[in-house]
Amino acid sequence: MCNEVLYFQKGMSVLRRSYEMDMCSGPLLSKILIFAVPLMLSGILQLLFNAADIIVVGRFSGSEALAAVGSTGALINLIINLFIGVSVGTNVVAARYYGARDADGVSQTVHTAMLSAIVGGIILIFAGIALARPMLEWMGTPADVIDQSALYMKIYFVGMPALMVYNFGASILRAIGDTKRPLYFLTVAGVVNVVFNLFFVIVLDMGVAGVALATIISQAISAVLILLCLIKTEGPCHLELKEMKIYPECFKAMLRIGLPAGLQGSIFSISNVLIQSSVNSFGSLVMAGNTAAANIEGFVYTAMNSIYQTSLSFTSQNMGAKQFKRVDKVLVECLLVVATVGIVLGNGAYLLGDKLLGIYSSDPQVIEYGLMRMSIVSASYFLCGIMDVLVGSIRGLGYSIMPMLVSLTGACLFRVIWIFTIFQVERTLFCLYISYPISWILTAGIHLLCYFIVRKKAFNKAMQAQV
Repeated sequence: MCNEVLYFQKGMSVLRRSYEMDMCSGPLLSKILIFAVPLMLSGILQLLFNAADIIVVGRFSGSEALAAVGSTGALINLIINLFIGVSVGTNVVAARYYGARDADGVSQTVHTAMLSAIVGGIILIFAGIALARPMLEWMGTPADVIDQSALYMKIYFVGMPALMVYNFGASILRAIGDTKRPLYFLTVAGVVNVVFNLFFVIVLDMGVAGVALATIISQAISAVLILLCLIKTEGPCHLELKEMKIYPECFKAMLRIGLPAGLQGSIFSISNVLIQSSVNSFGSLVMAGNTAAANIEGFVYTAMNSIYQTSLSFTSQNMGAKQFKRVDKVLVECLLVVATVGIVLGNGAYLLGDKLLGIYSSDPQVIEYGLMRMSIVSASYFLCGIMDVLVGSIRGLGYSIMPMLVSLTGACLFRVIWIFTIFQVERTLFCLYISYPISWILTAGIHLLCYFIVRKKAFNKAMQAQV
């Protein structure tokens, strides 16, 4: 049906391409899986950028280089999440317009989003370079690691415009149901990343600088591909570079949804930075084990996050089309899928932990410390997936401040308090890591209550306006 459906807007008909998806009719579970699987694979490929960095430096440059690259993750996320969050707003706004068959609204969102991505990326270059070393010092990064960590971050942030362009462009494509082409683009970029990683580190002996340079080259390739995709796309998602501008209505709607999401991500990263700082206090071997385990868990999280993105897009399109009964079904089906994915992959990763961690490092102590983290975090990761899907549905309803406040209180603030109270009494890795599942249970329960509180209000608002 979705391959040949014509919809009309202001006297113009637009043919839906085979890569687009009608989320507002037809079987739901199969469409959720068709949408989520390419998105899941795309996220995994993005993670492979960082995984390739970590594996290559761990194997060929030593544990200190491994710790240097891995310890920057939480800090990088802290700086960029505010801008990445606006891409969430882009997804919601574009999907609402698309569900309402408003071609002009979709087009204005596309041009506003891409200009915002370029400007935001340029800002991040200067912010990242300026804040890299001071923030690493604030985190208590050990002296034997900090120089390499700062170098990696400064090079990495040069690629921020490309990273922003890809993420905003992918959000636009997801809004119309297209998760396949971003996967193709990342496949190409991922292969390039691995090749350049090996060349820069093994052949040129560039260490952390080499893996950072390989990463930004691959990000640039994915950004160019997604720009060309939007430029060549016919219909409302077509991008005309000379027509890029900020449309106030679209920009306000994007910020209304995206800024709280980004602010949540940035502030949420503070708790992760504090946890990373606490991990740093145990020394470079624990840092390396934590880095390897967190990277493996990242693949599980990415798989679950694809279901969050699915709930966001499906809820937004159905809100635009005023298919309110289908909105509740989206939440139920996505919760079942994310719980299954999280339980299977999270516990599977732990059971295979010694072999997986061995890919990153051959040091038995590094593997031991990694397994300690995975026994707690990876095994209970499905709780985080449930929490995120609830957030996706609430944001799809048009509410972003509420889930932000709940997440910051239930997870971020809770972990900060935990670190400064419970962890100070019992300074063990177990005590540190157990704060994760406790915070997920607390936050998910509150999000579920919030969904039931706001759904009727959201449905009434949707009847009165398209976006």
